[in-house]
Amino acid sequence: MPEGHEGQELRAGRTQEGQELRAGRIQEGQAAGGRGLRDVPEASGAGPARGAVAVRQFIQRFASLLADSGMPRMPARIFVALLTADTSSLTADELAGLLQVSPAAVSGGVRYLVQVGLVSRETEVGSRRHVYRMPDNVWHEVLRVRDRIMMRWADTMRDGADVLGAGTPAGERLAESAMYFDFVSKELPALLDRWEEYKAAHQGRPGPWDA
Repeated sequence: MPEGHEGQELRAGRTQEGQELRAGRIQEGQAAGGRGLRDVPEASGAGPARGAVAVRQFIQRFASLLADSGMPRMPARIFVALLTADTSSLTADELAGLLQVSPAAVSGGVRYLVQVGLVSRETEVGSRRHVYRMPDNVWHEVLRVRDRIMMRWADTMRDGADVLGAGTPAGERLAESAMYFDFVSKELPALLDRWEEYKAAHQGRPGPWDA
């Protein structure tokens, strides 16, 4: 007896569901196999210290904060993914698997990060694959990027003060804003030097994770 139309649809639906489930498991395994999630340590008596799902959730949460502050969303996700990698470096394939995005999306995101100096592109030894690496002093670079942005703000606000007139309340407000960013920019090098002194003084001290 020929199979009814309803039975054919049901069987096709089950086949599609099985294919999607297998594809999801493969994708999850690929993400977990990247260098950022490999050799996950065990917390004493507490099961896995971290897992693929928990890491992706953290990446999404922190990347959203960076996006709210002005960084494009995909570069923000890639930036945090590299931040969470033990080696601070990942290939394009590993980034795509971890973030569950297309290689094209990764390519566009890393291009932005390389241009602003937050990521470097290297060739893997013995291979033609590119590895994207985060510099050790990455937050210095983040502040320098922000500093360049603030100086552009300051230049534009000085032009605005001239347009509005130095003697007007609005002109004075813009001139003071420009002066504020000038001050912050000049103080930044000394601030970074003090950070190096602070870090050196605190290195070797137990952290909260050592308790």
